[in-house]
Amino acid sequence: MIRIKEGKEKNLLRHHPWVFSGAMEEPLPQKAGIERVETFEGRFIAWGFYDPESHIQLRLASWDEKEIPDASWWARMVRQAVLRRKAFFVPSSDTNTFRLIHGEADFLPGVTADVYARIIRIIISSRTAFEYRETVVETLGSLLKPNMIILNTDQAFCGIEHMREVTEFYKVTEEGKVVSFSPQKALDEIRIRESGIYYSLVPGSGQKSGFFCDQRENRLRVAHYAKDAVVFDGCCYTGSFTLHALRAGAKRVDAFDISSDAVHRLLSNVHLNEDLGVLEKGSHERVQASKGDIFEVLRTIPSNTYDLMILDPPKLAKTSKGLEEAKKGYKDLNRLAMGKIKKGGVLVTCSCSGSLTREDFRTVLAWSAKDAKVEVQILETLGQGEDHPIRLSFPESEYLKVFILRVIK
Repeated sequence: MIRIKEGKEKNLLRHHPWVFSGAMEEPLPQKAGIERVETFEGRFIAWGFYDPESHIQLRLASWDEKEIPDASWWARMVRQAVLRRKAFFVPSSDTNTFRLIHGEADFLPGVTADVYARIIRIIISSRTAFEYRETVVETLGSLLKPNMIILNTDQAFCGIEHMREVTEFYKVTEEGKVVSFSPQKALDEIRIRESGIYYSLVPGSGQKSGFFCDQRENRLRVAHYAKDAVVFDGCCYTGSFTLHALRAGAKRVDAFDISSDAVHRLLSNVHLNEDLGVLEKGSHERVQASKGDIFEVLRTIPSNTYDLMILDPPKLAKTSKGLEEAKKGYKDLNRLAMGKIKKGGVLVTCSCSGSLTREDFRTVLAWSAKDAKVEVQILETLGQGEDHPIRLSFPESEYLKVFILRVIK
């Protein structure tokens, strides 16, 4: 049993799942396990997963005193997450890649799962999830019967979670049993589609799960501003914003990413969609894709160059401790972009740092505009797609913030 210090229980009673060491009364259990969590007065709060080796030592899971979060609970939570996404399982849909499990927002601490056509990619970012990974894999395998399940521990969290880096492969037998296996050769490329655009990728490779489907609706909105525009796609990764801009009739797209592999994949995806008739012939001639650090690139390009600029950097604040430094980075990035965009141009700026609130991001953008000596209008305020739900009791699940701005000089 774990008792919460007096005055530290309010958010937990509102179903926030994270409890840090400073909120718990000593003595604490010596071993990891499921623990009953109570207020200072001894009133039940929730059942939680305690692990002294985790950077979040206690993760609350079940606020029902009669429902202990054991393996059967994990299986039930996985099934419910899948059922909530039944609208995405349409064979004729123009999209076959989406988020299947969204961590704590789906009540599964440290588990992310994405669907790529007939393959499921699972990312584990907590020690608790690692202990229950077989339950997650078996439940998804029996429900969806994918061609393959790939499971990784998240490299970004292995250090602070004291986990080893692991990659595991699973398949479903004809009898419906989920079994692990070791691929005898490198995995073949697959094709996925999102909003009618095709992407090629090697399962299990690339950043995070290999493709960022949280921006799906936002890419469609940004395409609205791309017709006849000269476009800057910063941190382009494998080209999703670039491809949407080209399909919408952009005059030219200059795309940059710090990964040369991502740049090559972008160009490959442009050619793929030309070959399939999604993009008109000659679209590749309207793209210039280059390797480069976004902060350095923005300092070298001329002022007043672009009609539309897209900034989608990686997470600058990995934890709340790095928030102030991250704010400086976001301010610098957007100040520079506001100087490179044409008068009346549209700036699409994104943050995927969960510890940076939407209001704080908006304030940072105001500082950027002041230093750039421009006026800015907010045209649209966007966020993550419906398959990345935001749990109201867990504000950190709203990690993606997107503003579409008009820059007035």
